[in-house]
Amino acid sequence: MLRQALARPSHVSLILTLWNCKMIPLPGMSIQVLSRHVRLCLFDGNKVLSNIHTVRATWQPKKPRTWTFSPQVTGILPCLLDGDCFLRSNSLSPDLGILFELGISYIRNSTGERGELSCGWVFLKLFDASGIPIPAKTYELFLNGGTPYEKGVEVDHSVSRRAHGSVFHQMMMMRRQPQLLVKLRSLHRRSRNILSLLPEIFIGSMCCIHLLIFYRQILGDVLLKGRMSMQSADFISNPVLATFPTLLEQPDVMDALRSSWAEKENTLKRSEKRDGEFLKAVFLLVYHDCVVPLLHSTLLPPFRWAEEETESARWKVIADFLKQNQENKGALQALLSPDGVHSPFDISELTYDFLGEIRKKAV
Repeated sequence: MLRQALARPSHVSLILTLWNCKMIPLPGMSIQVLSRHVRLCLFDGNKVLSNIHTVRATWQPKKPRTWTFSPQVTGILPCLLDGDCFLRSNSLSPDLGILFELGISYIRNSTGERGELSCGWVFLKLFDASGIPIPAKTYELFLNGGTPYEKGVEVDHSVSRRAHGSVFHQMMMMRRQPQLLVKLRSLHRRSRNILSLLPEIFIGSMCCIHLLIFYRQILGDVLLKGRMSMQSADFISNPVLATFPTLLEQPDVMDALRSSWAEKENTLKRSEKRDGEFLKAVFLLVYHDCVVPLLHSTLLPPFRWAEEETESARWKVIADFLKQNQENKGALQALLSPDGVHSPFDISELTYDFLGEIRKKAV
């Protein structure tokens, strides 16, 4: 019997692009903004139905009330800035939709206190009253204040939607409303086939999708072929499975893996790129050369959200490591170098517990 992970279609499978945010209220002078971002998840009007995905926005001093996504950069675009997202769900709720929340991370100038501040939210329902999926097009979504459980709360009371007056005045007031521009894209066959290899409920960045598929394929191989029996619930020794979920919480290390894989992939022959088993084997080598040493290097500061100094320090360590790998054709020399200091070995670096969440709930 052939044992392999099969593609699974889901009730909802789509790609969306975050274009920009306009007329976002400016924060007070007493705080310094560390990050502007959009968080999105699946929502049915009552509860969150998926993971929460974050996309960081960029802005220009000349247009401080406009946020943009997917900026032009030298080299690869960091996954944290990628406005192209995929979405999958098997929920049959007629009220299923996407909840977007705009927010900032800040530090208070007087006290150094850090915090998060919401700049508005909006809910895009994915089905109409007849249960038909909404069309793939660009949507101009006006933001709400308060929480998703409150109705009629304004983000900026100075430009209320309830403004009275002439039609022209009302049109001008609507143009000044805080808004998010989102494009839903229709899927062609290849995109649909790729998305069907991912978990049934998931939101993520399109630029990481090929790495997520590799992880899923390796996970399928280990669970279906690598165990003594299908009834075994023992821990599994596999550093890729044990550490890959950490990359979703450390996007700069994910970017290092993306860069290393793209570099390696460019050296492969066309026939090698068509061989799935060969690609998985090469991916494992790249992962061990890139991700494993970085995650356990004491030179890499712990990841902290929206701390510019920490982010810069991590980027420098990662860039230096990747350059050294490129020059030495692998990580072996860096690992054996006396200058490379790594954290003490812990068995958790190799241990994958596929029943981990169930075990936690049982406790």
